Amino acid sequence: MNPISDLIDSALAATRMDAVDALRAFFIFAFCTILSVSLPQSLRSRFVPYGARATSTAESNSNPSPSSSKPSSSSPITRPLDCLAALKVPHGYFTQFYVASVISSLFWAVQVLSRGAAFQAVAARIRPEHLQNAMSLNQVLLCWALMLVQGTRRLVECLALSKPSSSQMWFGHWLVGVAFYVAVSVAIWIEGTGTLLAHEYTLDHVKITNVPSIRTFLCLPIFMFASGLQHDCHYYLFSLQKYTVPAHPLFNRLVCPHYTAECAIYLSLTLLAAPPGEWVNKTLLSALAFVAINLGVTAGTSRKWYAQKFGEESVRNKWNMIPGVY
Repeated sequence: MNPISDLIDSALAATRMDAVDALRAFFIFAFCTILSVSLPQSLRSRFVPYGARATSTAESNSNPSPSSSKPSSSSPITRPLDCLAALKVPHGYFTQFYVASVISSLFWAVQVLSRGAAFQAVAARIRPEHLQNAMSLNQVLLCWALMLVQGTRRLVECLALSKPSSSQMWFGHWLVGVAFYVAVSVAIWIEGTGTLLAHEYTLDHVKITNVPSIRTFLCLPIFMFASGLQHDCHYYLFSLQKYTVPAHPLFNRLVCPHYTAECAIYLSLTLLAAPPGEWVNKTLLSALAFVAINLGVTAGTSRKWYAQKFGEESVRNKWNMIPGVY
């Protein structure tokens, strides 16, 4: 085994869990951590805001009200939190999320097709019940291709639609983001491992002439439409000369429609990757839960930032992210 496969095997062995269950547990643990950090004000103000929102928060914290202007020293509890919150990376490191996504997608494509050591290390840690009811080869290939398209598009957007900025984000955001994209590049195919182990596959097995299933016919347009809307939102925000209330139609009833689109993208993948007899792919469903909660917390922060900077009228009658729900 090579160092990468040794690392994978050691990590899975340490969890003492099936690889599929371990991946699901990672996403659940990640979104529970985000919730636990976002609920207490003392943690939310330190670790959740980033970019312009973090700057706004820092400015408001540096101008306390008269009633709280009495000098006071940091407590033994808040001092470590302040030190931890001070560990920041440039906001431009967001680009690295999608570098990790593209590289991971390509890496696992090579591993799966060649039955590489890393793929074998993951497959060896999957219980028989998770191998029996597996995604089809066409499902694996379609979902892998869509994940590669998503990662590539977002990477191009980050490179082409980003402006020089001195803003920063907490290193925990960066760490969790990279870990998520590395993990989801495995989640996209892991429930098809039983199929991938059944035969030696070559490009001759790829049949793009097959009639798409009803599920594909309904869910693939959701992915494409949501991707287009998200790109339109990102391009519009990039075109703004300065931070202002967005006037684009997509922002009329939503504070963060690009987050709505992101959730729709992962929802479509969750449905497209469902094994036979299942409504959803449970591993990708846990990834979708992480995406929805993570972006939901950020959307709530964005709403407060808009209201603080431009007035409550700027967000009145708008949903944060999910129309009719949140």
